[in-house]
Amino acid sequence: MGPVLYAGGAVALLLLWVKMKGLDYVLVHQRWVFVCLFLLPLSLLFDLYYSLRAWLIFRMCSAPRLHDQRVRDIQRQVREWRREGGKTYMCTGRPGWLTVSLRVGKYKKTHKNIMINLMDILEVDTMRQLVRVEPLVNMGQVTALLNSIGWTLPVLPELDDLTVGGLIMGTGIESSSHIYGLFQHICVAYELVLADGSLVRCTAKENSDLYYAVPWSCGTLGFLVAAEIRIIPARTWVKLTYEPVRGLQAICRRFAQESANKENQFVEGLQYSLNEAVIMTGMMTEDAELDKINRIGLYFKPWFFKHVERFLKEDRRAVEYIPLRHYYHRHTRSIFWELQDIIPFGNNPVFRYLFGWMVPPKISLLKLTQGETIRRLYEQHHVIQDMLVPMKYLETAISRFHNDIHVYPLWLCPFVLPSQPGMVHPKGDEDELYVDIGAYGEPKVKHFEARASTRQLEKFVRDVHGFQMLYADVYMDRQEFWEMFDGSLYHKLREQLDCKTAFPEVYDKICKSARH
Repeated sequence: MGPVLYAGGAVALLLLWVKMKGLDYVLVHQRWVFVCLFLLPLSLLFDLYYSLRAWLIFRMCSAPRLHDQRVRDIQRQVREWRREGGKTYMCTGRPGWLTVSLRVGKYKKTHKNIMINLMDILEVDTMRQLVRVEPLVNMGQVTALLNSIGWTLPVLPELDDLTVGGLIMGTGIESSSHIYGLFQHICVAYELVLADGSLVRCTAKENSDLYYAVPWSCGTLGFLVAAEIRIIPARTWVKLTYEPVRGLQAICRRFAQESANKENQFVEGLQYSLNEAVIMTGMMTEDAELDKINRIGLYFKPWFFKHVERFLKEDRRAVEYIPLRHYYHRHTRSIFWELQDIIPFGNNPVFRYLFGWMVPPKISLLKLTQGETIRRLYEQHHVIQDMLVPMKYLETAISRFHNDIHVYPLWLCPFVLPSQPGMVHPKGDEDELYVDIGAYGEPKVKHFEARASTRQLEKFVRDVHGFQMLYADVYMDRQEFWEMFDGSLYHKLREQLDCKTAFPEVYDKICKSARH
């Protein structure tokens, strides 16, 4: 009884302290208390529930039957909206806090919410090398199932909670994208419920305009209800080589060389300062040197970005063999490096061994409990941005990031951008190598001001024919937005499919005024 009484007393004292200090004070200045005591256990329960549910539904083979019923229900809701006069735009009824983006869209309060409960893997066809999934299937589900039967996605973005729908309607990238492109480029078919309630399937040959217009459209052409995605054979290990590089020119030159080398199945860079980086290259393999195996996904292991930094400090090249699924989700436990701002001692060995099995907290729960005070704090004193720029401008881009926001580490991920129709494609008629520069953290420049600093970066990215990921804050006006993105096919489809009265334009869904 002693420990129970002690725990009860501790909770009572905590609640009294929260009451005295005020909830906003605690959530801003001592957020780790709330996260460790409440959000970590709750996140664990969420994961257990959804993992068990997904496994049971797939094993009972009930997903396809349930899928057809659910799609008919979505069609019914859309047709009812039309019969009622369609007085407001439609959007998915999924609460904004459930998305991985840190921004919550206020438009859901004014639009007609269409309830979409599609979160199952429908079919794995190893003969055709395809997996058919519903839009709310996440990357954790995909790797758990596919890897267990010897398959994987060619592009599998890092965080467990990223959903197929979000990666298609927004964008997704991984360290294999220098070979396969963005997540949209491994999708061979989409199924959508359109503004008139009809169900259509589109591929590169069937309804091809719609197929190319869907990515980056953020649900403004129709409701995605299923996707067919390519799969490839998986291997047990990733042989990962860590190479410290110093000097900005040398970093950019080496990174471009490794990104252009298609023998590398994975390429990634972590830049720790203007002139220091570690470039990682990897290959899948069935064989591993026993003394070089590192199961980085185990809960007590150091956070991956800290583990990588060690090779930079020791100035040594190294090779490790990492289990494939551990590699895919190497940034999940620390949410890249965002968790260090929430739980400052989270990488401490004592914390990792005692509580690391509950990490990370769900991003959705962090959003649900952040409150207006934290939202404003993050907006003004925190950067979460991914900018996609041609590889030839990498050195200039890193210098701009350094001068405008000074956030490290920077995540560098190369990808090939095919010359295809749609909102995002190279300036010329040929495929081009691009790089995603991800900046996540607190800016260290004294002159940082969220709007002005981000607009400077946005202008630079527009000038070099780059693109901004739309999950983050977008400060461009409408004209600037359509200078960055090619809206010709998108607007043509909006007109043809009678979307203008059914869905907002993509800009009106992602701009600041729509999100806050």
